[in-house]
Amino acid sequence: MKKKLLVILSLLLLTVGVTGCGSQSNDTKIRIGSKNFTENLILAEIYSLALEDNGYDVERNFNISSSVIHTSIVNDEIDLYPEYTGTGLLSVLQLELETDPEKVYQTVKTEYKKQFNIDWLQYASANDGQGLVIRTDIANKYNIKTISDLQKYASELRFASQGEFDEREDGIPALEATYGKFDWKSSNVYDNGLKYEILKNNEADVTPAYTTEGQITDEQFTLLEDDKQVWPPYNIAPIIRGEVLEAHPDIEEILNKIDVQIDTKTITQLNAKVDIEKMEYEEVAKEFYNSIK
Repeated sequence: MKKKLLVILSLLLLTVGVTGCGSQSNDTKIRIGSKNFTENLILAEIYSLALEDNGYDVERNFNISSSVIHTSIVNDEIDLYPEYTGTGLLSVLQLELETDPEKVYQTVKTEYKKQFNIDWLQYASANDGQGLVIRTDIANKYNIKTISDLQKYASELRFASQGEFDEREDGIPALEATYGKFDWKSSNVYDNGLKYEILKNNEADVTPAYTTEGQITDEQFTLLEDDKQVWPPYNIAPIIRGEVLEAHPDIEEILNKIDVQIDTKTITQLNAKVDIEKMEYEEVAKEFYNSIK
C-alpha cells in the first residue's frame, strides 16, 4: 500500500513539474508598442493576439507618439511595433527617396540591423502612403483616374490643403517636379480631420490623403493612381529588437503569417470599421485575427 502511495505521489509531482516547465516556457513577456493612430493600433493589437495565441505574455504599450516610438524601441522600452518602410527610409535613416518597394525594404532591413540591431520582418503588401483623393462625381465629370489626369484639369478644381503639404518636400514640390505645375482654381488650408467633410460639403474637390484611410471606402471619394510614382512606398512590417528575435525566433513565423494577409484593401476596410463605423480597435483586431488564424 505504501509503495502504491509513493508511486502515485511521484506521478503527481512529475505531472506538476512538467506543467510548471510548460508554463515557464510561455512566460516570456513581449512588450508591443504602437503609434497613436487607428491603423497602427489595429495592427499592434493583431500582433498581440497572435503572440498570445502562441503562448506569449504580451504587455501592450500603445498610443506612443510617432516622433518618439523609434527612440522607445532603441532604448529597450518596447520590443516590437508596426512600422512603415518609407518612414524608416526617410524619417529615421534620412536616406534618399526610392520608389521601388523591395529596394526600400532591403535598405531599411540592412541599415536598421547595422545601426540599431533591429530586425524588419516580412513586409505586407498594404501600402499606407501619400495620395490624393478627389470627389467621385468630379472624377467622373472630367474622367480623372490618375494624378497626370488631375494635373491637366487643376485649373478647374478647388484644392483642400493641410498647409504643410504645400511646402513639404514630398508634397506639392514633389508633385510639381514630377507632374508639372498644379494651377488650382483655388487652394485653401483646412484641418486634416475635416478634409472629407469639406469635400462632402462641396467646398473643395481634391485633398491630400493617406492611401489606407477608412474614409476612402466611401463611394463619394476616389483615390487617384500615382502613375509616375512620385511617392515612396510605405509598406507595413513588424520591427523587433534583435536580442528578442534571437531568443524567440518563432516570433518571425508567427507575425509573417499575419502580414501576408494584410493588403491595402484589407487594412483600409479595418480602418473604416473604427473611423466610420465607430467600432473599438480591439474588437476590429480580434474579429480580423479570428478570421485568419
